[in-house]
Amino acid sequence: MYTCRECERELNQATEVCPYCGTDLSGDAQPEDASPKKTKWVSVFVRYAILLGAIWGFMWYVLPERRGGEAAAQAEDRAIHALRDAGASLAAYADAQDGTFPRSLEALPGESGERMKRTAQAALAEGYQLEYTLRPAEASGMHRQYTLLARPRNWGYRNFYLDESGVLRATRENRAASVQDPPI
Repeated sequence: MYTCRECERELNQATEVCPYCGTDLSGDAQPEDASPKKTKWVSVFVRYAILLGAIWGFMWYVLPERRGGEAAAQAEDRAIHALRDAGASLAAYADAQDGTFPRSLEALPGESGERMKRTAQAALAEGYQLEYTLRPAEASGMHRQYTLLARPRNWGYRNFYLDESGVLRATRENRAASVQDPPI
């Protein structure tokens, strides 16, 4: 129910003239200066900026880091250096131990062990995990063969393989490199 602005009596909402005092009520339904509300451009800009910032933050969190070709080549070079350094350290250890290789890379003694830790950490910082595996022991119980893999954590980088022969092999496929892959 509506009330008349002059006599303050209750009226039917369809009434255009107050039956009690005769006041014209047609202006009550729509004020004279009622224009459509305009949206301020600053408010629109702020809303879109917040929306774009939220989308960007989500994409930054979800998508993997993309590195350029030069960075990928640098990471692969670091992995190759780590594998060759590990191969040299393992060969020196095997020469000193009558052809037997250590059970783990951490078992390398002295300076070669420290150098191996540093190169493995440098390869890990570039996105490569070194995996050292001894092949089954001979009847005498001595381990004379090993495989050393450099596995990338980033998609699209090469996988590397090194064994006691000293030949470094690589593949771009999403699998561990093996002795069947071409040498580099």
